[in-house]
Amino acid sequence: MTNSLSDPIRVMLVDDHTMVRKGLATILKVFDGLQLVGEAENGAEAIRLCGEVLPDVILMDMVMPDMDGATATQLICQKYPQVQVIALTSFKEGELVKHALESGAIAYLLKDVSADDLARAIRAAHAGRTTLSPEAAQALVEAANQPPMPGLDLTGREREVLALMVEGLNNTQIAGRLTVSPSTIKSHVSNVLSKLGVASRTEAVTLALRNRIVS
Repeated sequence: MTNSLSDPIRVMLVDDHTMVRKGLATILKVFDGLQLVGEAENGAEAIRLCGEVLPDVILMDMVMPDMDGATATQLICQKYPQVQVIALTSFKEGELVKHALESGAIAYLLKDVSADDLARAIRAAHAGRTTLSPEAAQALVEAANQPPMPGLDLTGREREVLALMVEGLNNTQIAGRLTVSPSTIKSHVSNVLSKLGVASRTEAVTLALRNRIVS
């Protein structure tokens, strides 16, 4: 659906908290040119409702039961590419921001955004322009500047060996558990230490537990 210049921007709300939706609905009524066309309380309901009301812009909570906002955003953007999704959430972690934008959200705002800024972001999204709250932008920068998580380059077998090291098994015991030779395990352990950038088994185990490299 395309809007003429005089048509209101059709907005849909997705949030599992009724009071949040009521507050947002009240804000939308204040501004000329914004029209509330539907409300959903989870991602699955949002997808169904989107097909019925065909909004221009969706205000999407990111953390909801059943289906989260990022998953719903991705499915909506695939099925209804003309719909713009604004992530509207209480969380500003870099990974959440990144995940929302990768899922197709055009904007990321925190729920303490002012009414004027929210209305501006809705109009910007409808025009195809991105809006990031300052906190979300800062979180993205910090996430980009962080060193990669240790252990990402471990092979499946090396992860198995590390998990057994965490259990306290020595090379001979690990070899018996995995039915391979102790020399093979010695090679795997050497690779694990090298990839984790540590000098001892104790350091490897500590790093694995601290960063949850193995469950």
